[in-house]
Amino acid sequence: MKRGSTSDRRLLSLIDRFPGKRILVLGDLMLDHFIRGSVRRISPEAPVPVVAVSEETHAPGGAGNVCSNLSSLGAKVSVLSVVGRDPAAERLLSDLRDRGVEVSGVREEASLTTTQKVRVVAEHQQVVRYDRETPGRLSHRTLSALCLEIGRRARESDALIISDYGKGIVTPATIAAALRAARRASIPVVVDPKPEHFKTYTGVDCMTPNTQEAWAGMRSIPAPGEEALLALGRRIRRKLRLRFLLLTRGEKGMTLFEGSASRTIPTVAREVFDVTGAGDTVTGVTALALACGAAPFETAVLSNLAAGVVVGKLGTAVATVQELRRALREGRHSS
Repeated sequence: MKRGSTSDRRLLSLIDRFPGKRILVLGDLMLDHFIRGSVRRISPEAPVPVVAVSEETHAPGGAGNVCSNLSSLGAKVSVLSVVGRDPAAERLLSDLRDRGVEVSGVREEASLTTTQKVRVVAEHQQVVRYDRETPGRLSHRTLSALCLEIGRRARESDALIISDYGKGIVTPATIAAALRAARRASIPVVVDPKPEHFKTYTGVDCMTPNTQEAWAGMRSIPAPGEEALLALGRRIRRKLRLRFLLLTRGEKGMTLFEGSASRTIPTVAREVFDVTGAGDTVTGVTALALACGAAPFETAVLSNLAAGVVVGKLGTAVATVQELRRALREGRHSS
């Protein structure tokens, strides 16, 4: 197979290897809360829509959505995080257990409030989002225990994901412990980064930032044009010594940077209802594909395919092995 190409048979064989792979996720857990309804009038109190609520749902968000995506694809998932001692944490951990995620590595800390993102949606349009959270620093005891647990669980894993939402779980100390543990276990590391930690991830296998995070992470003012973005991607990959960089670009798909080359893979979504959590899908599938021995381009194609599935659903959604296989049969990928 030549570099930069792949076949449906090869992609199907990789998808078939997903079930049973052991993936360790370190990151910020949060609860996504969706309030859905319809709008029939504008409030007389202020120029805002009045939403008649018809449904409320909850789903794991942040690193929890990464875990949900992995579990739906058959992986054995273990998550390391810290949550508050509150009803949101109870619901979140219960939802993760129901999805088959191992949560014994999640610690509770009374000084923290579990992050909730509440989205009000009417007629498939998000009206407003409000967050409930109380950012806080981890206690020394909790941080030490988390670092020790990373080392123990990495030895039993096929890949490691760092899902950084900037809520306090991913710190220089936990990052260093994770990278050290991954090197000892000889497993790939995939990072969904926050700009403030960009340079701490030097030497990981792959990062999956969006364009805004990429510009901010390199402390650069966004410049217009395709060439400026490609130059940025090459600079990130080279400066951070990544095996490859996967830059997610919304409706434009994603661009893979490997060595000195780059290749843009167009989006395969037929309809876009909701982009909530699509980046988590990309991160999860990237790690799962690497754990199965996929090359960077194969990894990018599979991640793009999975993202195309989830944006066609409402809310924080996941893809299944069956859906990926169906999308392949329908020819919804670029090779």
